[in-house]
Amino acid sequence: MLLVVGLVGWLTFDVLRDQFSAAGCDSKTVVTVAAAPDIAPVVTKIGRRVSEEGGEGCYKVRVSSRESAEVAESVVVPAGTARPDVWIPASTLSLRRGQEAGAWNTPVTGTSIAGSPVVLAVAESEASKLGWPDKSLTWGQVIGPRPASGKGSLTVGFPDPTRDPIGAATLFGLQKLLKTAPKSASTVALRALSANTVTKRSELAARLPGGANSDKPLTAFPTSEHDVLHHNARQSGSPLVAAYPDPQVKSAVPTLDYPYVVLPEIPNDERDAAKKFLDRLSDRDSREALGDAGFRTPDGEALRDRPQDRRTTADAITATAIPKASEVEGVLNAWAAVNLSGRLQVLLDVSGSMNEQVPGTGKTRMQTTVEAAVAGTKLFSPVTKFGVWLYATHLDGDRDYRELLPVKPLGEQLANGGVDKLRTVRAQTTNTALYDAMLAAYREATRDWEAGRINTVVVMTDGQDDNDSDITRDQLRNELRKLQNPRRPLKLIGIGIGPDVDAAELTALTKVTGGQAFVAPDPAKIGDVFYSALSLMLCQPPTCTPGG
Repeated sequence: MLLVVGLVGWLTFDVLRDQFSAAGCDSKTVVTVAAAPDIAPVVTKIGRRVSEEGGEGCYKVRVSSRESAEVAESVVVPAGTARPDVWIPASTLSLRRGQEAGAWNTPVTGTSIAGSPVVLAVAESEASKLGWPDKSLTWGQVIGPRPASGKGSLTVGFPDPTRDPIGAATLFGLQKLLKTAPKSASTVALRALSANTVTKRSELAARLPGGANSDKPLTAFPTSEHDVLHHNARQSGSPLVAAYPDPQVKSAVPTLDYPYVVLPEIPNDERDAAKKFLDRLSDRDSREALGDAGFRTPDGEALRDRPQDRRTTADAITATAIPKASEVEGVLNAWAAVNLSGRLQVLLDVSGSMNEQVPGTGKTRMQTTVEAAVAGTKLFSPVTKFGVWLYATHLDGDRDYRELLPVKPLGEQLANGGVDKLRTVRAQTTNTALYDAMLAAYREATRDWEAGRINTVVVMTDGQDDNDSDITRDQLRNELRKLQNPRRPLKLIGIGIGPDVDAAELTALTKVTGGQAFVAPDPAKIGDVFYSALSLMLCQPPTCTPGG
């Protein structure tokens, strides 16, 4: 009897242990997921169920809502942010961006867990003027060819296409829409979008009539079908009507595909758990949850249980694949040519000679140069990226350069005090290691080159290399020549300050890259020269050419 009692007790303990283990998973395996803000809430909900249920091979899921562009940048340069185990960007376009920037060494792909077509959201009050609801709205009515004046009845906002896949997708649709229109019509349409371009898509809804920032009103903007449903469900601001691409255009507009990406180099336990979570996201309950949240299936099917809104369509929509990388670069470069959106890496000389006084000004060369650089930022749009390196011998240990401002949109630099930090720059007492710094900056700008921007490296110097560099001038020219890629143009612009600059040398170095040198023998004139140089660099053929 003692044996029987003991056996029953052991079995009872074993069963209870399994039950408690299932209810409260004590596994230490935690899968961290960075998800695009629109899909993060439903992924969080599903992940919470997984963590609560436990069961065989139990694990926990921790989801954070992060902008796709932010994650794409952080996986390349962590900057204190932990890399997630799984990334769910809004589009494979964002994944590709991280790939091209060198976030990992091997090709990485994802499995689409949901879909949402890109639409043009129109304030309902304006949609009624265009014939809605008697007829559906089309892209041609919203962003089609405008009169020569560029004026239209709608004020269209636009998310920066170099950061937001919805902006890039819209450019593909506009390109197809204007395929047979005169080139001037395309330029006018792009410039109309450029006038109201924002860094973050979330800023657009706030500018609708009745929104938090309606003093700068918009009446339409590109977004996802999901976001229209979500906005209308919250009943905040003006209701939105979704305008879908015209029949001849819809095959050109890539669908948001929300790829589930298990990032390389994560531990095996987390990788196994991440694969289990992907299976969970694909089961029937999760599909229903995604449908309830306003998403479609990856192939465009409108799920039966999704919320219905007469301002959108419940019909099936054929999902459009992501274009080739070369095609994406093409539309973004066309955008950059019209929008004058740049990526500028400025290399600023802080060697001892920059302490010399500029006659008649009461200021040093350093002070006049910094003033010119600060004033020059007024030429940039808020979405233009801008960063600064300082250089002089042994400025950062054995390195002859160091970063002052990371390359970020100018709007962020202004908000975070970056431009004020530039004003604090002081000259050192060391020599000029021009060649080393120039090559290092150009190599980094080549690696971080961005489609859709006029990529430029600006070198400001008041002299010549003091033979303190590890390379010679000829070696620098050869290295610059090796780095040239016609599909990824990167100009080197030289700005010489004062009488000690070798103008011929600066011209020879910049010419290798298709760039140009500007020299101000009188440092007091550096402001005018810098302004002229920036005006030229924020321009692309055929609008302008070097020297013209």
